[in-house]
Formats: sequence, structure tokens, C-alpha cells
Amino acid sequence: MSPTIGLPPPEPESCLVHSRASRFKGGTLINEEVRDLESHERRVSNPDGYRPDACPRCAHPVLHLHSYRERRPRRDVVIRIVQYLCADESCGAIWRVLPMFLARHLWWAWRAIERAVQGERASSDRSPVPPQTRRRWRARLASSARVLVALLAARGEPDLAAEVGAGATRQALVQRHAERTTVLEGERLARVATLAHQLERGVRLM
Repeated sequence: MSPTIGLPPPEPESCLVHSRASRFKGGTLINEEVRDLESHERRVSNPDGYRPDACPRCAHPVLHLHSYRERRPRRDVVIRIVQYLCADESCGAIWRVLPMFLARHLWWAWRAIERAVQGERASSDRSPVPPQTRRRWRARLASSARVLVALLAARGEPDLAAEVGAGATRQALVQRHAERTTVLEGERLARVATLAHQLERGVRLM
């Protein structure tokens, strides 16, 4: 019998639970409406496609197109990411806008991450996930969801928090969230990661 049976899940790595909201002027915004590359390319080709209605920091109604950056979730795919600058000089916050299908810190698309932690690989995958990366992701999902559950209870979905419980793992939280909502295959991790970021900017699922 495993010595870990019956014990609470391990605490997550510190990088997963540290808020960034009070330390930086700007940051990352996640657009839940954009779930695939085709939709993203239509949005990013228009300077107004991702432009927020107001600065999330100071509520100024004007944001200027600042720059574009690149993400490479696969070797053969380059995705442009747009950044906006608050027009209020006293604020000056810069906001990067990500489509929901891109993981914020993992440099992979969420669909590929979900397949990897499930032990699957699509025939179209040209950049397989290294085994050590899979192990790291699975360990993160097996860690405690205590911080996320507390955030859900206080600010988001208290019913979901009560159903999952403070002693649940992050994987259990993802599973219960999927059971309560209509989530397409490949979007389970993305949905919970986006929800966590909305509740406390910088807090990560994985």
C-alpha cells in the first residue's frame, strides 16, 4: 500500500499561487471568446480586435496599440500576441491579451497540455512533450487546490468550492468544474486556468 494514501495532497509550487496584481502596473488579460487559432488570427489582424474597453488598472477609456510579441507553442507555429498601452500617462499600464487556448506561462497550447497529462498524443503533434515536462505538469495537477478553492469560495463560485472541498487536488477541481459546465474536450484545463486568473491575477492552475 502506498504511504501517501489517505494523506492530503502536497502543497503546490510557490509560482502557482503568488498573486501579481499589486506588483505590476499591467499584466495579462485572457479572452475567453477566442478558443482556436483561426479566431485569434482574425482578431489580432485588427488593431481593435483585442482592445479592452477600458484600462483594468485605472479605468481610463483609451488604450493604444503598443506592440506585438510572438509565442511558439510548436516549432512550426508562430502566434502573434498583441499588447496595449493605457493612454493615461499617470498609469501607463501595458496589457498583453492572450486567447484562451494559449497557456499563460507554459509556452504550450492548453489542448496539447491536456492531451499530454492524459497520456495521449495526436498524430498532428510535431513537437512531442518531453517526459519530464509531462511529469511536472501531472505533479502540479496532483498538488493541493486549497488556494484556488478559497478564491472560488470568496469571490467566484462558492457552490463549486463547497463541492470540491479544501482538501481536493487541482485535478479534482478541474474534473468537478467540467462536470458542472459544458466544456469541450481539450478546454478543461483552459477554463479553470482562466477562471483562476480572473479571480486573482497571477494565480496559476499549472
